[in-house]
Amino acid sequence: MTIYRATASVTAPQHGPRPLPLFLDMLREQTAASPERTAAALAGLRHYQEAPRTLRRMARAARRQGRARLRDYGGDGRPVVFVPSLINPPHILDLVPSRSLLRWMAAQGVQAWLLDWGEPTPAERAMDVAAHVERLLLPMLRRLDQPPILVGYCLGGTMSIAAAATGACAGLATIAAPWHFEGYGPAARAEIATLWEGARPTCEQLGLVPMEVLQAGFWKLDPARTIAKYESFAALSGNEAAMFVAMEDWANGGAPLTFAAGADLFETFLAADCPGRGDWLVAGRTVDPLALPCPTIEFVSLSDRIVPAATAIGLPERRDLGAGHVGMIVGSRARAQLWEPLRDWIAALP
Repeated sequence: MTIYRATASVTAPQHGPRPLPLFLDMLREQTAASPERTAAALAGLRHYQEAPRTLRRMARAARRQGRARLRDYGGDGRPVVFVPSLINPPHILDLVPSRSLLRWMAAQGVQAWLLDWGEPTPAERAMDVAAHVERLLLPMLRRLDQPPILVGYCLGGTMSIAAAATGACAGLATIAAPWHFEGYGPAARAEIATLWEGARPTCEQLGLVPMEVLQAGFWKLDPARTIAKYESFAALSGNEAAMFVAMEDWANGGAPLTFAAGADLFETFLAADCPGRGDWLVAGRTVDPLALPCPTIEFVSLSDRIVPAATAIGLPERRDLGAGHVGMIVGSRARAQLWEPLRDWIAALP
């Protein structure tokens, strides 16, 4: 069985938070009363920037649809397509050999595929989130030998629900997928709305929403934790340090969104909560996650700050996890908490 096939993509890491000026502003706010904390966080940042790195290789692209690619990780049986978020690169699902959900699934006999959304251009400015499902995801799924099982992570889970509503798949598992965006709470939604109000005119001119805007939104959800992790990193070494670098390079990387997809995220989802209110249209129909024509399950983190449990979909079958948004995918307990239950759920499908 081929688990990790020939490379078709090599990515280079970002060696620091994007955007750095905002990070430094947050550092001043969070550590103003403690010069020792400021020094520790700056030492951690320098340690991160200077850490050694190796080029990371992804599995080959076996199918293409526009700029999107399906990357083949091998395995057998019914195809299982892992759908990452539009935000940040897809390789969080294949971070390093020892923490790769895709490679592990293929080794377990699952025919594993990874959707890579690719990098948009300003010419695609009008392509909203629904259009990504309609024009990239669904045509790719229809070209597989049989209807696949979808596993959607974060916003990729939200989008996978829309794909499943069309009858295009044989099963759906979502991981930390937001649906009821009111669950972010009024304070966080107001802060993010203010961020978008300031960034929107420039993004509209560009036709794209740069990753810096999206990352700033994530930081506003929990600025204290962002600074604290750099404070603690200065003392890390060995495998712990290598994992921190791999995760931060992932978090600091990523293609921009099309302007319409970014506007959807900030306005249609976070501000108006159209999915949660039953007002999100995809492929000409309103998406109802409780009326999907296939078996479903959702995995929800009870300690997720990026996608709080209050935003969960409400599928009939739900598994609660005690790990964070990224930790549930690549943490030291990820195999027991998520990988194995997900594998067993896939194996039990008819």
